Amino acid sequence: MLSGVGAADNHGAVQSRFSEEQIIGILREQEAGHKTAEICRRHGISEATFYAWKSKYGGLDVSEAKRLKGLEDENSRLKKLLAEAMLDNAMLREVAGKKVVRPAASRRTVAHLRATFGVSERRACSVLKVHRRTIRYRSRRPDDGALRQRLRELALERRRFGYRRLGCLLAREGMAVNHKKLLRIYREEGLAVRRRRGRKRALGTRAPMNVPQGPNQRWSLDFVSDAFSDGRRFRILAVVDDFSRECLALVADTSLSGKRVARELDALIATRGKPLMIVSDNGSEFISRAILAWTQANGVEWHYIQPGKPTQNAFVESFNGRLRDECLNETLFHGVRHARQVLADWRDDYNNIRPHSTLGGMSPAQFATFRTGGMPPVLNVTQPQYQTRGLYL
Repeated sequence: MLSGVGAADNHGAVQSRFSEEQIIGILREQEAGHKTAEICRRHGISEATFYAWKSKYGGLDVSEAKRLKGLEDENSRLKKLLAEAMLDNAMLREVAGKKVVRPAASRRTVAHLRATFGVSERRACSVLKVHRRTIRYRSRRPDDGALRQRLRELALERRRFGYRRLGCLLAREGMAVNHKKLLRIYREEGLAVRRRRGRKRALGTRAPMNVPQGPNQRWSLDFVSDAFSDGRRFRILAVVDDFSRECLALVADTSLSGKRVARELDALIATRGKPLMIVSDNGSEFISRAILAWTQANGVEWHYIQPGKPTQNAFVESFNGRLRDECLNETLFHGVRHARQVLADWRDDYNNIRPHSTLGGMSPAQFATFRTGGMPPVLNVTQPQYQTRGLYL
């Protein structure tokens, strides 16, 4: 016996091959006195189908049957929409609080939703408002394994170096990389350095600082303090050549008097030559009688900056920041001898290896050699990250 129920349509609902008018007509044949078995045989339906129709449409006319059918269809659509909305809300709650900004994060989130809720890729992309082309994209970039490995090694050795200085070191090794690609790999490897920021100060009108045009034209002096592992304090005298940015001396001791400063300057002059000018703040060591007598005896002009204006001695202040960030904050000192050894090693590295952004990526020693007639180092200083910046008071 054939059933009166047809195949499922594209929406999943079961469709009958009989309309409401035909079903009502078949039921009325029984009401007219015809036998049920004969009616089912004539119309090709089973008795189960006939009684199912009778329980649903019995006593109704055609218009009422159509209205009932319409209500059932509307109710089915509403249920489906409600279920889809609840599923969408559940998926959105699942990814709530997660940053889905970059394409890689979107791909991971779509895969997670598909595995958790069993939805299609199209449905997951619709909920996240992501284009399916983005999810299906597969990168064709090379993995740059050797470059990434060397960049991680250098970042581990130079923990306070950013991607620009690491790029200079890579260029010296023959691994020159476009700065945009280097920044992308640097971020993907999670090597970004957290910047240690000090207290913000208000800036007034700034005037350009006159930069020396040769070595030994102007030296800058300042003191930096730190502590040993046992809590005792010690001081460091830093001497910087403002032209080449070379660190001429790092003198560490528990106390440094004016006489000691004069003696260290004499030792520097004996090996390097006499400067035209020395710049410092108004510290007690720099305004002592020993320093006044030294300047008169050596004929060196000594310029004191205005009190409370450390930016007027910007070269050595900038150097002090690098010294503290890359050396003092990274080392636990056990005594004066240990501090002197660490500072000597760091000074040698600073002068001969460490790239200086203001010098076009060269080290201070390379820059001094280049500007005094030596051969320039192999480095492309025309890249945007190596452009020299202006200095201000």
